[in-house]
Amino acid sequence: MAYREGPPKDITDDLEMTDKDLRTVLYVEDDPDYREAVSAVVKAGGYRVVLASSGEEGLRLYQQEDPDVILLDLMMEEVDSGMNFVKELRASGAGKPVVLLTSMGNALRDSKDLSELGISAVLQKPVRGETLLALLRSRIG
Repeated sequence: MAYREGPPKDITDDLEMTDKDLRTVLYVEDDPDYREAVSAVVKAGGYRVVLASSGEEGLRLYQQEDPDVILLDLMMEEVDSGMNFVKELRASGAGKPVVLLTSMGNALRDSKDLSELGISAVLQKPVRGETLLALLRSRIG
């Protein structure tokens, strides 16, 4: 049996290549349990997930990772931290879709402020995995 030139290919080479090709979701959420649960659903849906526990960390990771979409908890460490995150993101010129995940979802759906900030969607917590994945597919493939 003849071998091609070079050592046998390591399976981790394929995993690294695949990870780079996945669509990236930045999830900004201060609740560690909810962050891990949603992350597991999104990963199972075939997306790469970058996690941030605060708006400040989310802005930093946005610059580093250039995600395809942002999932954002509206009410984090401070009452307006989710909205402040979006305002700062938009002020920097970022136009990526932002999806709010919030316990106040139904009350916020028709908010004028959200549409002016370019919020793509609002989902009520707790969100069903199928609903979240369908939304991600519709926004980024």
